[in-house]
Amino acid sequence: MSSDLSQKIAVVATPDSDLERARQFAESHGLTFSLEQEVQTIASCSQQAARASSPPYILFYQARFVSIVQSQKGAPGPVSACFLGGKAEHRRKFGGGRGQLIARAAGLKNGIVPSVLDATAGLGRDAFVLASLGCKVQLLERSPVISELLSCALQTAKLSEIDDIVARMTLETADAVGWLNAQTGNVADVIYLDPMYPQRDKSSLVKKEMRVFKELVGTDGDDAALLAAALDKARYRIVVKRPRKGVMIEGPAPTYQLSGKSSRYDIYALKGLDSLKVR
Repeated sequence: MSSDLSQKIAVVATPDSDLERARQFAESHGLTFSLEQEVQTIASCSQQAARASSPPYILFYQARFVSIVQSQKGAPGPVSACFLGGKAEHRRKFGGGRGQLIARAAGLKNGIVPSVLDATAGLGRDAFVLASLGCKVQLLERSPVISELLSCALQTAKLSEIDDIVARMTLETADAVGWLNAQTGNVADVIYLDPMYPQRDKSSLVKKEMRVFKELVGTDGDDAALLAAALDKARYRIVVKRPRKGVMIEGPAPTYQLSGKSSRYDIYALKGLDSLKVR
């Protein structure tokens, strides 16, 4: 995370939010904290921040939810992590179960449910899919801001109808390369990697989440080191998600690939998963 984080993002909280959590996050990362008595919506938060010449992004705590809001005039909507309702619920119920490419790439099939380390968690969507299919998933996210979105989303989902799913998800804020290299043995059956791809197509910036990630997190220039570390610490396989026509990460060639309409999974098989099968 860039040392000038305070120039990029400030913390704003409403009275109905977890004020202590918001204050502690701001203090621990040297960010400006504001309590907004009159803020009622994310839109009003963005408007007030723009008028106050705040940093370009706001970490906005409102009720049980936390979002990243852009403060510039005409900015797109908020970015948040959420496992309740919406696309997460639709994918859980109608996404195709173990027939999904990500499930096949991770090796899920009858009797085989591997443990997974998602070393580049982002907003946690892929990790949630794997957890919903029964995997225990450890998530690593190097950005403290994105990790805070994830942490709050996991907390909000507890004691809900998906409590059993999020109970299989654990989160740690850490740089994956350093974390993996510090481990003394294998960390998971499968290590899943979805590093930020350095898109050359300017139209990719239209997607609001991509804009936020590029501004606050940056691209992953260490993806070769990440793959090397994963190859050393996975028990059975490494799965790398890439754009369908994207180049492979520098290093050994994958054992095989699975391609969809927009994404591709490069699978590095170290050994078969059959020994995990529950008989």
